[in-house]
Parts: sequence; C-alpha cells; structure tokens
Amino acid sequence: MTVDTLTPDVKTRSRGRPREFDMDAALDAALRVFSERGYHAASISELTEAMGLASGSVYKAFKDKRGIFLAAFKRYRQLGRGRLEAKIASVKTGREKVSQMVTYYAELSHGEAGLKGCLVVGGANDLSLLDEEAAEHVAAAFSADEKLMADLIRIGQADGTIPSTVDADATALTFLCLTKGLRVIGRTGRGEKEMMATVEAAMRLVT
Repeated sequence: MTVDTLTPDVKTRSRGRPREFDMDAALDAALRVFSERGYHAASISELTEAMGLASGSVYKAFKDKRGIFLAAFKRYRQLGRGRLEAKIASVKTGREKVSQMVTYYAELSHGEAGLKGCLVVGGANDLSLLDEEAAEHVAAAFSADEKLMADLIRIGQADGTIPSTVDADATALTFLCLTKGLRVIGRTGRGEKEMMATVEAAMRLVT
C-alpha cells in the first residue's frame, strides 16, 4: 500500500457534495504535531485538535495515526523539496548549488525551526523502526537527497568549480550525514552563528 492509497481526495465529496475540509491545511497542522512530538508521543486527540477535525473525519480520511503520519510525511517532503530546489536554482555554479543545499539545512537547524526538528529524521528514529512501509519512505527520502547532492557535485566538476578529484558519491553521503545531523543537533537549541558556521566547514569537502 502506498501513501496515496491512504490519502483519498477529501476536499470534495462524491457526487458533487460540498467540500469537507482542506486536506493541505489539515496535514500542515499534523506536521507541526509530529515534528514537535514525534510519532509515538503524538496522540490522536492532539492531532485531531490541531487539524481542527472531528475524530470521525480523521478516521474516515486516514484510518489511523499511521495513515495521518504517512500522508503528512509525503506533504512534508513535497514542500521541503520545492523550497530546496528553488534555493538551488537561484545560483549558477555547481559549487554554489552545493553550498545552497547545505545552507538550506543549516538554516532549518537553529531557532524555532531547529527546535521543531525534522520529520524525516524523526521518522527514521520512530515509526520506521517498526513499520516497513514507513522505513521505505524514509530511506527513499534520504536516497533522494544523497543523489541530488551527488548530481550537484558533478555539475560543479563539469563547470570547474569543484575539483575532479572529489569522489562525488562518497562526498554526497558525507553531506547527507552532515545535513541530517544538523537537524538532530538543532533540537538542542544551538544558535544561528554556530550552525551557519558549519556551512563553511562543510564546503572544504569539495575544495
């Protein structure tokens, strides 16, 4: 079963009936709960309250807490990927694109955003340990970020801003570990200055 099968289009009822609720707004509210509380600590009552829905509507749309999490996870990835790709597209060279990707995660790892943490990293530590489908989604998210970084490094090698001697795949994996680690450390209340300093240090990997 895929995430899509757990998230039917509930914005409109069948046979032209009025809209029930805004799916995106409901999932955004669920995201806040899961990001702050984690999967296991988040209760159905907390989720329904945050989503502004009656429990019957939640169960009808998602079946259970797991269904809410998988749907929220999919939206989280879509929103985050869109913001990341826009940031990468704002610069020209491969080296600049690598820097923008690391900066994106560093910016999310301090202040209020840092304290909320990352749903992907949290999912890796929570539900994915007990749920094969969730584990596949988390692994796919990690793999997509790793591949993107490797592609950016190769763009830099092609345009001459990153040395050809850099091992793109190994360095991409190192960046993956670094950026996900930033999201974990961010929950401890680190400041902007020290988190952003990691970007400059990380870029030495492609020098």
